[in-house]
Amino acid sequence: MIVWLNPVGGVSGDMLLGALIGLGAPVDGVREAVASTGLTGWDLEVTEVRRGALRATRATVRVEAQPPERRAADLLDIVARARPAGVAETAGRALTAIAEVESRLHGVPVDQVHLHEIGGVDTVVDAVGVAAALALLDVDAVHCGPLPMGTGTVRTAHGVIPLPAPATAALVAAAGAPVTAGGDRETVTPTGMALLLALGTRFGPVPDMTVSAVGYGAGGRDDPGRANVVQALLGTAPDPGAAGEVMPMTLLETTVDDVPGEVLGHVLDRALAAGAADAWITPVTMKKSRPGHTVHLLVAPERAAACETLLLRETGSLGVRRRTVDRRALPRRTSTVDVGGHAVRVKHGPWGAKPEHDDLVAAAAALDLPLREVAARAARALT
Repeated sequence: MIVWLNPVGGVSGDMLLGALIGLGAPVDGVREAVASTGLTGWDLEVTEVRRGALRATRATVRVEAQPPERRAADLLDIVARARPAGVAETAGRALTAIAEVESRLHGVPVDQVHLHEIGGVDTVVDAVGVAAALALLDVDAVHCGPLPMGTGTVRTAHGVIPLPAPATAALVAAAGAPVTAGGDRETVTPTGMALLLALGTRFGPVPDMTVSAVGYGAGGRDDPGRANVVQALLGTAPDPGAAGEVMPMTLLETTVDDVPGEVLGHVLDRALAAGAADAWITPVTMKKSRPGHTVHLLVAPERAAACETLLLRETGSLGVRRRTVDRRALPRRTSTVDVGGHAVRVKHGPWGAKPEHDDLVAAAAALDLPLREVAARAARALT
């Protein structure tokens, strides 16, 4: 399934969650995913409201009056407990993106960053809730129109800061997202932008699709003259058969001989979190017969600049090769099967289906079974 977002009123975590619930994501399933983290002191209230002339879904996170202040590292530990595992991964990428930009902005280590606004509890609920809602809707691709960026100032825990908020601006740059004028108020929040980045959102006009549902996620204000909503269209892509879709991509490469393996693995994780479509490393023999590695990143053109900067910064390399390649993307979808009470995601393509390895590992550990036995059970559940 595909979701296309029309952020006429902007994008925030609660607006995204409201739009997905409006598309039909079951509220109980969303609450269960958040509850699986063990987070306490929250409640998710879902109501129907009017924004302008439109009925919209308002998802409001109610938090205890004085929640404990938590570091981003603590929140990441909480999110990592979310089930199914894919929900934890998506929400974790979003929180990591916020923590990293806050770390750069304030000059503190990532593991010491604090999310000041109400202890970060609403950030966790929004991130896990959005990831869970997408999984419940079987969405495997998110597209979004240009983002309306507000200007001016806003008061935060750090005092009065410019709009767009510095964290939001950094995340927009990392995603290579197109923006338009959005008035003199905050329209795009760090949590909303981090979720779009974590989801690998492709920005542009509505894609070819057959629409099956429409939802509207409401913001907190009811602004005159503009519906403060994000519109979401849910649908399926045209069936291109085995031919798939050919699209231009940018291939970034750099060759290094002085970067430890642990750092190279970190580079791949960072690149994928920043929106790279694929990332891999090949061993090479360099000048003077020195062993080295080439890091390859396959990215959409609009993300090339951000991923190139990341590659140079993380490896310390002095140069990056860049070329345009054509990528044929075959149609795919994701479903979920139950193995001993544990959800295992399965990716389906034109010529087969394959369970997600991370989900198999998690189920095998929880059930104390050999990995091959869990894989066999998942395969049988597909028939």
